[in-house]
Amino acid sequence: MRIGIGYDIHRLKEGRRLMLGGVELPGPLGLVGHSDGDAVLHAIADAILGAAALGDLGDHFPDSSDEWRDADSADILSAVVEMAAGRSMRVHNVDVNVVAQRPKLSAAKAQMRCRIAAILGIAASSVSVKARTAEGLGPVGRGEAIEAHAVVLMEEAREDKNRDNG
Repeated sequence: MRIGIGYDIHRLKEGRRLMLGGVELPGPLGLVGHSDGDAVLHAIADAILGAAALGDLGDHFPDSSDEWRDADSADILSAVVEMAAGRSMRVHNVDVNVVAQRPKLSAAKAQMRCRIAAILGIAASSVSVKARTAEGLGPVGRGEAIEAHAVVLMEEAREDKNRDNG
């Protein structure tokens, strides 16, 4: 078993779509990023890379790469899951804190859990998404940014020994 910790923060800007946890949320502000700026999926991907000792997002998806410009962060997370599988590691569970002054996220948390679970190939019951505010402090508290913290527990992916090898 291995534990990984991930973090991401992105500025909010008018005229961008807001993607969080693989879910598009309505509103006039979205996250600025080289990809779609989904801080939740980026934090999870960063945690997986850390647990598998594969570096960080910038090592694999640099903001200088045209290949990942405006990319769907679900594709980035899927690629990271494949990298971890190459090290015989798979996600057992994930716990995410989303820190945002706005928008309110309570109505979207269940949808985010299901979307994250689908991308990771695990049960939604193994995904926790919690929403927090920054109590008016710093850029998040002023409504200028959204940040996400993620912890993943990874386990060795073992082949089923009872499988027929015939």
